[in-house]
Amino acid sequence: MRERNVRGVCAGEERDDMAKKLSASITENQAVFKGMFAPDQNYDIIERRLEIGGRPSVIYMIDGFTDAGVLQRTIQFMYSVKPEAMPKDGKRFMEQLLPYGEVGTLTDMDEVATAFLAGITCLFIDGYAQCLIMDCREYPSRGVQEPEKDKVMRGSRDGFVETLIFNTALIRRRIRDPRLRVELQNVGRRSRTDVAICYMEGEADTKILAHLKERLADLRVDSLTMNQESLAECLYKGKWFNPFPKFKFSERPDTAAACLLQGSIIVLVDNSPAAMILPSSVFDVIEEADDYYFPPVTGTYLRLTRFATSFVALFLTPVYLLMMQNPGHVPEWLSFSLVADEVNVPLVLQFIILEFAIDGLRLASINTPTMLSTPLSVIAAIVLGDYAVQSGWFNSEVMLYMAFVALANYSQASFEMSYALKFMRVLLMVLTAVFDEWGFLAGTVFVIGAIASNRTIGGRSYLYPLIPFNGEELKKRLFRVRISHGYEGEKEGKQARP
Repeated sequence: MRERNVRGVCAGEERDDMAKKLSASITENQAVFKGMFAPDQNYDIIERRLEIGGRPSVIYMIDGFTDAGVLQRTIQFMYSVKPEAMPKDGKRFMEQLLPYGEVGTLTDMDEVATAFLAGITCLFIDGYAQCLIMDCREYPSRGVQEPEKDKVMRGSRDGFVETLIFNTALIRRRIRDPRLRVELQNVGRRSRTDVAICYMEGEADTKILAHLKERLADLRVDSLTMNQESLAECLYKGKWFNPFPKFKFSERPDTAAACLLQGSIIVLVDNSPAAMILPSSVFDVIEEADDYYFPPVTGTYLRLTRFATSFVALFLTPVYLLMMQNPGHVPEWLSFSLVADEVNVPLVLQFIILEFAIDGLRLASINTPTMLSTPLSVIAAIVLGDYAVQSGWFNSEVMLYMAFVALANYSQASFEMSYALKFMRVLLMVLTAVFDEWGFLAGTVFVIGAIASNRTIGGRSYLYPLIPFNGEELKKRLFRVRISHGYEGEKEGKQARP
């Protein structure tokens, strides 16, 4: 880590007390440091005393955050420093005698505290009024395996993890462009969570980027307890009753890299494997990586199928309920779809009960041990399928359509979008059951209004490029177009040749 990056750890935070400047006396610095962190009480805070160039020195580190091998080799080198070779200040010592790449110096104890809590190793040497810091962190993390939710049939199998530096490395591995910017900010008065803003200089919207940085700098929160969700709620204080997602989340580095190249801004939060992509319209949220890992014809088919499935999942059960309330308006060729058996429970109540039951089963499957998931799923299918119909609680037609709706919800990669469609579907059914055709019409208008009135961060329309209309961009959102090859400069050069 370069010195300027280490100093930027505390950027954007207001201090509650006066800055504590370091002293040239190691005894005073040790007393202040021990008063803040109490290494004799915290077993994971390690204090290592040593002598460098004939001067008393001390190293502080957090066990579990430090690469022991790197630190050992660094200490071995510093043991060989002679007293006559010791520079006059800590900065010269860092430049001449600290054999490590990611180093820096700090003169303020508050900055030292923030860097230390982030896992950076701190070195105090008697006679220097600076703290020498070494970024030899080694965070505990899992492997970069494919995300469970964002799986693809073809393509990369790596995914973001909970360590911020690994996530930025996965993006830089895909974009080897010097215009890629990764800026670090600190959010949370107590948690001081690292938040990285990634964008392509010259491609990202400068107004949205400036607005985002300003909002992050002005945030006054205690901590980001829910990682990116806490940050999203702080960034966008809009209408809480509009369930449609304001941001797109992805755990795939290839998706994040593609969005960056298209001018989007990526926000990464430490301890979270999800990347926040903004600004995002409804077309962005519905897109998936599979659309681009197949040829244009196949990608277009998958995309249009996803759009159609989402549309049918929203209106299938409300339209069927409307048909059952007005059987005289049903065409003859659709008469077979009407309920033939006796209806013991009102249809709208059957649909609502099954909506809640599906979510209950989903929550149960999350908490079910893997060894029991298969037998319990078989039991649930038998009980809720055959026996539920035989008992008279549900009609077979209701079970059929709700089974389709339940499966259609999984066609969406975004949990937020699938639940937004679910809430709108339940609202449509209730209005249709109470007010019949007028209720269905009013519910449809409400759904369209909820989508149209939704705003992304920066105020951009949620329906762009439909509203405001941009035909070329709308074509790209609906159809998977072929990716162009070659640079613009090369094309112009070829055209200029005789």
